Amino acid sequence: MDQQLDKGVAEAPASARQVAPRRVRFGLANRLLVLLLLFIMLAEVAVYFPTIANFRNAWLRDRLAAASTAALVFEAAPAGMAPEELETALLRSVGARTLVLKSGDTRRLLAASIMPHRIDESFDLRDPSNWGSIVAALHTLTASRNRVLSLVGEAPMGADLIEITLDEAPLRADMLRHSANVLTLSLISSSLVALLAALAIHLMVLRPVRRLTSSITAFGRNPEAVGRVIEPSGRSDEIGVAEDELAIMQRDLLRELNRKKRLAALGLAVAKINHDMRNMLASAQLLSDRLADLQDPIVARIAPKLVATLDRAISFCQSTLVYGRAVERTPKSGRLVLHALVTDVVETLAPLTPGVTFDNAVQRDFEVYADAEQLFRALLNLVRNGADALLGAGAAPGAAPMVRIRARKEGGATVIEVCDNGPGVPSQARANLFQAFAGSSRPGGTGLGLSIAADIVQAHGGEIMLVPPTADRGLGGATFRITLPQKRKKTPVPLEVA
Repeated sequence: MDQQLDKGVAEAPASARQVAPRRVRFGLANRLLVLLLLFIMLAEVAVYFPTIANFRNAWLRDRLAAASTAALVFEAAPAGMAPEELETALLRSVGARTLVLKSGDTRRLLAASIMPHRIDESFDLRDPSNWGSIVAALHTLTASRNRVLSLVGEAPMGADLIEITLDEAPLRADMLRHSANVLTLSLISSSLVALLAALAIHLMVLRPVRRLTSSITAFGRNPEAVGRVIEPSGRSDEIGVAEDELAIMQRDLLRELNRKKRLAALGLAVAKINHDMRNMLASAQLLSDRLADLQDPIVARIAPKLVATLDRAISFCQSTLVYGRAVERTPKSGRLVLHALVTDVVETLAPLTPGVTFDNAVQRDFEVYADAEQLFRALLNLVRNGADALLGAGAAPGAAPMVRIRARKEGGATVIEVCDNGPGVPSQARANLFQAFAGSSRPGGTGLGLSIAADIVQAHGGEIMLVPPTADRGLGGATFRITLPQKRKKTPVPLEVA
């Protein structure tokens, strides 16, 4: 057995072995900070284009406003009497080369310093479009040389329009300076916002998530250590729900792990006990064979039952020597008389449960399709559970303790019921009624009897259940119902009894 256990450990999958925790090099906090910076800069870029277009339009409108003021000065002066120095100073203050005023069909050149050879681009600022302003701003920023621009705007003194020509280089220099300021402010604001957002997310999300991760890692390394189950923080958000669910899962896993360890320890103990018990039962079987040769009537009646009981015990002990588990053979079903089988169950239990009456209410010719030995064990566990409940808690007031076994045909199945007149099954024991070490309602009970009975019935293709009190027509206590097919259609896999 030790060699087989060693082999099982050696062949364990890699996922079941302990794996060293990975070291996080670029964590969520760093990724989140980078993403926040990227998103904020993308937003700033999307805002930058309308901003720089508005800056360009405002700069040009300032030049047109200055040109309108200069036009008023030129109009107030007598025709041709404006000094050349004044004309040059006004054009320099406007930043223009020429100043033209249009009224009707007349265009008057009010002032000129250097006449341009050509006009590279013209703009009408009386009703500019948003998209056109953005495109024009991009052209200005990407221009590789100084261009000459022609601007048209609203004119003073009732004229139709005012037009100026100017160099683009000062405009481009101011736009680049403004872009650098915008970039600097964007970097500062985006960094501040990203840091604050990262700090908030770290406190609200990342730190609780790390707590969850640490709890999962610590629980995986040593589930049985004290304090491995996470304590929920009581948060009302999604992380709080995750903490609650993780705590429930860890408690369930710890409970199941303890149960499995108990089963493993029990299996090892059973294997050791059965190894020696098998030899003792074999000696008892030899002695019982000699009793069968005696001529005493009482011995002749009891000896066959003793031999049959010892045979069952020896067979069961042999089947448990596989890693401490009781591995059942596949049921060998056949037609059998149920009344005689129930009689064997009653005669086996009667000496062990004094004070309890057994009522075999099965018809004498009632037949069932099942494995005789396995069905005997299932009924023996159910009847004994009922008798033990009566011995422990007593029967209903004014009634003698009684366990009744009855059977009937219902549809295409055979129904067998074991009922008693005890207090019934407590509500807290019904949820895990057929689970080993979980379904017992008696102090010191293991719940193995019902688990074994359920496994045997399922191996026969049937089902077992506790009948609700409202549907029970028995003695008023607990009623267990076994439903077996009259003829099994397919062979189930061998069952295992914990």
